[in-house]
Amino acid sequence: MRYHNITHDDMLNGSGLRVVLWVAGCEHKCYNCHNPITWDIDGGILFDDEAKEEIFSSLDKDYIKGITFSGGDPLHTKNREPIFKLIKEIKQKYPQKDIWVYTGYSWEQICDLDLINYIDVLVDGKFIFELRDNKLQWKGSSNQRVIDVKQTLKQQKIILY
Repeated sequence: MRYHNITHDDMLNGSGLRVVLWVAGCEHKCYNCHNPITWDIDGGILFDDEAKEEIFSSLDKDYIKGITFSGGDPLHTKNREPIFKLIKEIKQKYPQKDIWVYTGYSWEQICDLDLINYIDVLVDGKFIFELRDNKLQWKGSSNQRVIDVKQTLKQQKIILY
């Protein structure tokens, strides 16, 4: 897996203060995407133990609520296995921290992936420029959903966060 940046103390990509891992690779290539530099799966920097320790160092802080995976697309087919491994490790080491994932895939396309059970909030759907709205919280266009994954799995219907 490759990544472009690790943001610390972020307040825009999920609730509370967060760490954000901006991964490389996106198959959706949405028109007017805010981060097209992350589309190339071979772009950015190799995610290594040093990058993981940087994330863990931030997650060690009591005031950090959790981590957000964005990009690119963390659920790009080539990212799924390493992202799942990292998410599982974070959940084991920091069970009190929440995990948010942004993806261009819809819930219906990825809800059967094992990693879903480790995610707290999923922001799904492609960014659609014609449906953009700067007043929306945590998403860029009105077709996207901010899904409470735990409640959605429990109630077996999509519950918005």
